[in-house]
Amino acid sequence: MEQDIRNVRGRIADIQRFSLHDGPGIRTIVFLKGCRFRCRWCCNPEMQSYDIQTMMMNGVPKTVGRDVTVGEVIREVVKDRDFFWRSGGGLTLSGGECLSQPEFAIALLKAAKDEGLNTAIESTAFASYDDVIGKVLPNLDTYLMDIKHMDRAKHEAYIGHPNDLVLKNAKKIAVNAKRLIIRVPTVPGFNDTPEEIGAIARFAASLPNVEELHLLPYHRLGQDKYTWLGREYTLPDILPPTDEHMKMLLRVAEQCGLRCQIGG
Repeated sequence: MEQDIRNVRGRIADIQRFSLHDGPGIRTIVFLKGCRFRCRWCCNPEMQSYDIQTMMMNGVPKTVGRDVTVGEVIREVVKDRDFFWRSGGGLTLSGGECLSQPEFAIALLKAAKDEGLNTAIESTAFASYDDVIGKVLPNLDTYLMDIKHMDRAKHEAYIGHPNDLVLKNAKKIAVNAKRLIIRVPTVPGFNDTPEEIGAIARFAASLPNVEELHLLPYHRLGQDKYTWLGREYTLPDILPPTDEHMKMLLRVAEQCGLRCQIGG
């Protein structure tokens, strides 16, 4: 069985080492290809498609996507075991949406736990609970879950899907996950009013076993990638929120009683 797990194949975009913002301690992040959401501000558009793609970066082609086995990934991750041990860190699966490759994600988390590693995922929870999420949770230490908006229509307009499944799954994950942290990508014009952040914070506070809420300020670091992919960036005129605005939204969020912070 162990050999079968390590032979499971999946498609990744990158492996990033020494992250401090994607779960506790020092993390190694594995970015999986594929996502059903199309967030208009997405900073990783090259990870939305499951396909292997070529980005033209200032005229220089860069291939995004490669097929690997679980065993190949875990061999890279365990190279940082000493850093994990000292900091309480470990492996984080991200994307894209890591749950868009469920068999691969489940096997990666199982293999990581077999190595004694702390595990986390960054996820929208836009997947079947019974077929996917429920099978992920037994080998998961921290679920970093995005909740982007409480309004169904606005969620669909900016992301391509309504939020019904996300909110339904959040209630189940809160009951069954070892640790759930709610994260809110805070995007001007989409969800950066006190009313919108307050609504998300109140929902998060209503979930059992949720203690933390993180506000993640919008940034423009991924905008050039759209040009490299030959795509249009549809929010060209919005600017990152100011520190003062984020601090105001933080005060609003804190009224729900959760431990809140700006950044991951």
